[in-house]
Amino acid sequence: MTTTTEHKRRIVATPTAWVIWGSVGAFVLALTGVIGSVLVNSLGTRWFDTWFPQGFTTRWYGEAWREFALFDVIFVTVEVALLVIVISLLIGVPAAYALARRSFPGKRILYLAFLLPILMPPITYGIPLATVLYKFGFAGHVSGVVLANLVPSVPFVILTMTPFIEQVDPRLEDAARMCGASTRAVFVRILTPLLVPGILAAGILVLVRTVGMFELTFLTAGGDSQTLVVALYYSVSAAGIRAQQSVDAMAVIYTTMMLVLLVIALRFVNPTQLVARVKEDPEA
Repeated sequence: MTTTTEHKRRIVATPTAWVIWGSVGAFVLALTGVIGSVLVNSLGTRWFDTWFPQGFTTRWYGEAWREFALFDVIFVTVEVALLVIVISLLIGVPAAYALARRSFPGKRILYLAFLLPILMPPITYGIPLATVLYKFGFAGHVSGVVLANLVPSVPFVILTMTPFIEQVDPRLEDAARMCGASTRAVFVRILTPLLVPGILAAGILVLVRTVGMFELTFLTAGGDSQTLVVALYYSVSAAGIRAQQSVDAMAVIYTTMMLVLLVIALRFVNPTQLVARVKEDPEA
């Protein structure tokens, strides 16, 4: 009798649960409708006052590739992303090692400082940052875009790599030093092979963040240093003189790229990793 009653209670949801699940369902339905309409329009010949276009074609993707010079835009996007990844890892991994292995006054404040560029809206510090970069002649070029994206990327690498480094037993380093290995040899030959999964995870997450970063790139990019997300913004702004289907085709290309990057990122890193680390480490 008790089992039957408990089963009925599990079936009959509370009003709060119905509201929550109804809201989630409505959001997913609306998001699916928006993405679906863009996808269908990018493949349609004409679409006006009907449920579906009059016909389907893929020529809009070819026109978008030519009109928006997507080859050059994607090349710049890849160039910026790779430079940001390499520089962020070169700076962030040693800094994360120092934070993971050393205790010093103000460590908690330093962690908070690293969190600020990630938690704050980029536009809040992007405008003064862009002003400084324009003053010294970096903005308007690829170098300015890379420097601007390093501001949130380096702290992101540090916060991602710190838990990976903490999982490595310090006794391995002590044993290597006792055998005569220098600090550089310990870092290159002992730690680096053990940290490859973390380095891959940090690099992929920085890649996703850089490709999707609009504010900092928009404020510092020039005519020949636009990434795909900024080029998409300009194409939407100029949609009145171009076919809307070609703009939607470009949006589908960008969305597909971001989805692929996100799937790869989730393959290598656990999204709850940083949260778990902050809970476990009172100094963070």
